[in-house]
Amino acid sequence: MSVPPIPFADLPFTKDEYDRRLELTRTAMAERGIDVLFVEDPSNMAWLTGYDGWSFYVHQGVIVTHDRDPVWWGRNMDANGAKRTAWLPHDHLRPYDDTYVQSSERHPMQHLSALLCEMGFEAACIGVEMENYYFSAKAYVTMMTELPRATLVDATALVNWQRAIKSHEEIAFMRRAARIAEKMVDTAIERARPGVRKNDLVAEVMREAIIGVGEDWGDYPAIVPMCPSGADASAPHITWNGGEFENDQCTFFELAGVYRRYHTPFCRTVYLGAPPDEVKRAEAALIEGLEAGLQAARAGNRACDIADALARPLEAAGIQRGARCGYPIGISYPPDWGERTISLRSEDQTMLQPGMTFHFMPGLWMDTWGIEITESILITNDGPAETFCNRPRRIFVKT
Repeated sequence: MSVPPIPFADLPFTKDEYDRRLELTRTAMAERGIDVLFVEDPSNMAWLTGYDGWSFYVHQGVIVTHDRDPVWWGRNMDANGAKRTAWLPHDHLRPYDDTYVQSSERHPMQHLSALLCEMGFEAACIGVEMENYYFSAKAYVTMMTELPRATLVDATALVNWQRAIKSHEEIAFMRRAARIAEKMVDTAIERARPGVRKNDLVAEVMREAIIGVGEDWGDYPAIVPMCPSGADASAPHITWNGGEFENDQCTFFELAGVYRRYHTPFCRTVYLGAPPDEVKRAEAALIEGLEAGLQAARAGNRACDIADALARPLEAAGIQRGARCGYPIGISYPPDWGERTISLRSEDQTMLQPGMTFHFMPGLWMDTWGIEITESILITNDGPAETFCNRPRRIFVKT
């Protein structure tokens, strides 16, 4: 007895929302002359179909065409996961068997290529996500070999760009994630004190992250908590260890609340003891720049306007910050919660539009210390950006 596809009532989003996403993607494909798009990024797979599973360590993907429902393709043991999470008809699930998994004799892209030929695309223009964590050089070479009459074109970030302006349904999920992020940051600030082991504090933070807020359960983050202290805080991507928090050190907490794969990052800094003047001056300049950047984050302005507004107070204080200061956010899977399209930096001329969402992240990583005070923001129809979270913008000093 066949099982019908999962009802839309049981999916994260409405049918109209998934239809909207497919229409955007197909329009972008048509503009670039792409006949069929192979999407391997799990964030894009979930955005288009609802598919959700920890299966991105093997090759998998969604095949998007112009005239039929997408096709989910992946490992056979994950097909039931597609039945349980994606809106697709079951005859649009086309798995490969385990003989292709981590084999030195065959490659999953041989199976995918045969499927594309079966679908009539052996001589088509096929878009693939070449600059992507999940699409390997071996995958590309195998497809080139197996599809000699096809034209493979780089469709990196084609779907990502369609995700840039969030729907009301997506924004509602990010607001839920924001409440979880606030709870995580509150826990980190409250628990941080000399003598507490870092792994113990992170365990408490992650507990709150998964418990969530009320009926809004927490999902796992695409990036694990970052919480370096002292000189380690000069490096932005150090996680935790079994060491204890110490006096006279800065610790920043880079965290994200997650609801149904939608991320709202949020970072705050704790100083145990009395901050030196150098740190206090940097804090004042950073907060001034953050406030100025929020005022510049308006529809009709550009991504670079946010970065330039942040830079002016920092430069006046003698602080050079060359890195980008933000990126788009939304649905995501490991190893990154950014959307990998727009960058908040002086070179990016992208026009800001209502519904865009960013992690505005003006961290400072100096030679022997570092601080992060950040906001996840929503570009609104009128006025400055709305912040998803609501906590004081300052270093939390605990003496």
